[in-house]
Amino acid sequence: MSANKYHSERPAPPPPPAGCPAHAGWSPLDDDYLAEPYAIAAELRDTTPVFYAPKLGYLVVCEMAEIERIFTDHETFASVNVQDPVFPLAPVAHEILSAPDFDPVAVMSNRPEPDHGRIRVHTRQGFSNKRMGDLEPYIRRRSHELIDAMAAAGPPAEFVERFAFPLPGETIFRFIGFPQSDDEMLKGWCGDRKAFSWGAPSAAEQAVIAQHMLNYWRYCRDFTAAKRDNRGDDLASELIDAQEAHPTDMSYREVESVIYGLSFAGHEAVTALVCNTLLCLFGHRDQWDAVCADPSLIGNAVEEVLRYESSQISWRRITTCDTTVGGYDVPAGTPIFLNFASANRQADIWESPDSFDIRRPNANRHVSFGKGVHFCLGARLARFETRLVIEILAERIPTLRLAPGQQLDYFPNITFRGPTQLHVEWDR
Repeated sequence: MSANKYHSERPAPPPPPAGCPAHAGWSPLDDDYLAEPYAIAAELRDTTPVFYAPKLGYLVVCEMAEIERIFTDHETFASVNVQDPVFPLAPVAHEILSAPDFDPVAVMSNRPEPDHGRIRVHTRQGFSNKRMGDLEPYIRRRSHELIDAMAAAGPPAEFVERFAFPLPGETIFRFIGFPQSDDEMLKGWCGDRKAFSWGAPSAAEQAVIAQHMLNYWRYCRDFTAAKRDNRGDDLASELIDAQEAHPTDMSYREVESVIYGLSFAGHEAVTALVCNTLLCLFGHRDQWDAVCADPSLIGNAVEEVLRYESSQISWRRITTCDTTVGGYDVPAGTPIFLNFASANRQADIWESPDSFDIRRPNANRHVSFGKGVHFCLGARLARFETRLVIEILAERIPTLRLAPGQQLDYFPNITFRGPTQLHVEWDR
């Protein structure tokens, strides 16, 4: 199997590090952890900052300093496993994804250096000030359209379906250059990707997801080929231009794979971030009122949400050689689970870390977008889009609030955290 394959099946991990404590009963997929991870994560960090989780098959790192060290040592701690399924694939999914034409290659989050840097030079240019400026009118217009539709139907409303899911997906599609007529088809293929790479889907669920992934890859290949003859003001066209101008810097297959990677799951974290921002602000009504009165507070408020109730509460690495983590000797090939839920609330970094405060001076000290050479390429767009959304909602519907009596539910996966539904109401 190619080392640069976009999705790879997980190899059998080596034995747990000698002498390392283990929590045999813990998993980030446990119901209590999915419902409320922070108190559990804090206890794990305070008692065993590094431990082995047999149910997961990963070494878990809970403290910020060690997480940052791992992020910044990309040669020892590789990112090649971040898009791979957490658990072995069922035979039916393996068969579907063994189609000869399903051949995307690793390009960004899961491509090691020096190739990662080579590709990122061209991809990063698509996230320029100009591109953000070009997107802003679309985000504003579409936000107002979705709010208008929600207001016309009247309260209460289920916010994920009405706003938080469609807007980020459509924004990333416009960013790439996909035609609007394909939006519903694309969103249907995208919706379950987090189960494949970060969850524990059944064999039947894996079969459906795998077929969607195959369909999506074929779509991306056909779209990229069509774009070569019909370019526009979009990321796909920029990447094709860059590839043709610098064919030794980036291959055509890598262009196809960047489009596949960015579009397939690029909006999941933004949907969750928007919802988590509303949960935090509505749960601290004085801070929502402050944002409505002074939109300049929104930027730091989003940073505090990323720290306090992040849409991404873990990430992964794998050791490339024998090394040490937390003082334990760790063999090559050991998968590492980096626990942001614990690190982002450390008392030695933030005062009163379990309190939500939009005026916190060091709110942006969080690690929710990673660190080092693989710092999240989409961080800028995620922040930009969320700030715009909160600004528009605060202006249009300042009485927006959570509908009473609802119980939040979170999709079972190890990394992305946001409510599957969010019921809201407002004064007419």
